[in-house]
Amino acid sequence: MDSAPRQQDDAGSCLRTRTAGPAAWPLVPVRPSSRSRFLQRGGVGGCFPPPQAHGADPLSRRGYSRDAEGSWFRSLFVHKVDPRKDAHSNLLSKKETSNLYKIQFHNVKPECLDAYNSLTEEVLPKLHSDADYPCDLVGNWNTWYGEQDQAVHLWRFSGGYPALMDCMNKLKQNKEYLDFRKERSRMLLSRRNQLLLEFSFWNEPLPRQGPNIYELRTYKLKPGTMIEWGNNWARAIKYRQENQEAVGGFFSQIGELYVVHHLWAYKDLQSREETRNAAWRKRGWDENVYYTVPLIRTMESRIMIPLKISPLQ
Repeated sequence: MDSAPRQQDDAGSCLRTRTAGPAAWPLVPVRPSSRSRFLQRGGVGGCFPPPQAHGADPLSRRGYSRDAEGSWFRSLFVHKVDPRKDAHSNLLSKKETSNLYKIQFHNVKPECLDAYNSLTEEVLPKLHSDADYPCDLVGNWNTWYGEQDQAVHLWRFSGGYPALMDCMNKLKQNKEYLDFRKERSRMLLSRRNQLLLEFSFWNEPLPRQGPNIYELRTYKLKPGTMIEWGNNWARAIKYRQENQEAVGGFFSQIGELYVVHHLWAYKDLQSREETRNAAWRKRGWDENVYYTVPLIRTMESRIMIPLKISPLQ
């Protein structure tokens, strides 16, 4: 048996001291992650031996076969998932509503932005106010900082996918809307959209008085991390409620997947700076940031100005 002594470093990670023989190798500390539960159950103390360290094959020296070693070593990296009986969309979204959201990103030709805004302000409120269409405008903006000459529209469909399909079928017969789309297409460079659900722990995005600026923070997560993101933000959101800046939180269902959108409102950029700095002075906020940052692939911030028709002013 290898009896090399073990010692604990200041961070609580495991280190094995170097001995004269090749059987000794350092153990690599592992930052806490979603695998930590398995590591604790497996009794390996949160430390991995690097493969074939110093050219040695320690397990075979103890009488294990190479197949057994490979199986043991691979098992350290297998993420043990607790059995679930529901999709994460049902676990994270609001149960009391059946709202479905659509977010649209329109990249407008620079010379057409004013004409585009005038056209949308003329047509879209008619759909919003028509009771025959189960859709509501939540917010309409131009991007101020971020991708330039861009319009962002957020819609709510009360009734979920059936409401979405009902609305789409009716729009196909709406001549005014079809003419609007044809004219709008001449003004666009590109467009894309996503269907979203709202997180259960976020505020309902309700109309508000202005003037405000809005920040849309978009996070593209690593696949498989949405539940962990939701668990952390269910705690983190309480640190961002004092100034009523939290407008809505959503995650994608159709379109690019594992995308999260957080929508915030501020009086101006200085208010944004002060509000965000205040969160860092609250005990616990830094911990939530620490555990969510490793889940992110990319992130983006847009500062947006509401259009005249936007319920969020």
